[in-house]
Amino acid sequence: MSQQPDTAFAPQRKRSLLITAAAVVLVLGAMALDTTVVQIGSDQDVRAAKFSPEAYGAATFPKVLENITSRAVDAVELATAIAADPKAAEAKYSVGGVYPVKFEGVVAEGKSGLYFVDVAGIPAPLRLRVQTGPAINGTELRDASGEISFSQFTNQIEYQDAGSALNKEMKKLVLDGIDNSALTGKTVEVTGAFKLVNPKSWMITPVVLVVK
Repeated sequence: MSQQPDTAFAPQRKRSLLITAAAVVLVLGAMALDTTVVQIGSDQDVRAAKFSPEAYGAATFPKVLENITSRAVDAVELATAIAADPKAAEAKYSVGGVYPVKFEGVVAEGKSGLYFVDVAGIPAPLRLRVQTGPAINGTELRDASGEISFSQFTNQIEYQDAGSALNKEMKKLVLDGIDNSALTGKTVEVTGAFKLVNPKSWMITPVVLVVK
């Protein structure tokens, strides 16, 4: 006796195939609606948004310069305040522990572009040092205003590069025209910023350095 093909479930299988096909069409349609065509070089092109330290330094240093110079405190006043009450001085004069400062003094001994500057009225044993290059270290320029934060960058590398870029831009605009091999004995006018790491020795990153 021959076996007849079972056709009882043929309509059900047909409906299942139709439902599956419809679902696929819906998914593909949703994917198409969610897809954005990005033109190369446009604002939406992630490659166009790649962080440029050089561009950042050039665009941001003028703002940093204005902030530090507008808030800079006379070094003698600042040193006296810190000696009297470090916590009160930090709250009053610093942003995140970075102090803006200004002074005039005579350049003393130095090494590798890092010079002591003798400033009248500075209480002993405090001494002031100024970075003049070629290497400019630290993130004082990035951190001095409190307006530049990690959240503005994609990652820690960009955040570090921002600090380095500001140092490089300052060096180009402020220090490159100065012969720092012949500073000893000369009077300088300095505006800059420092972190109070050593209360007996401030290391200042300048934003203004005028040799008189």
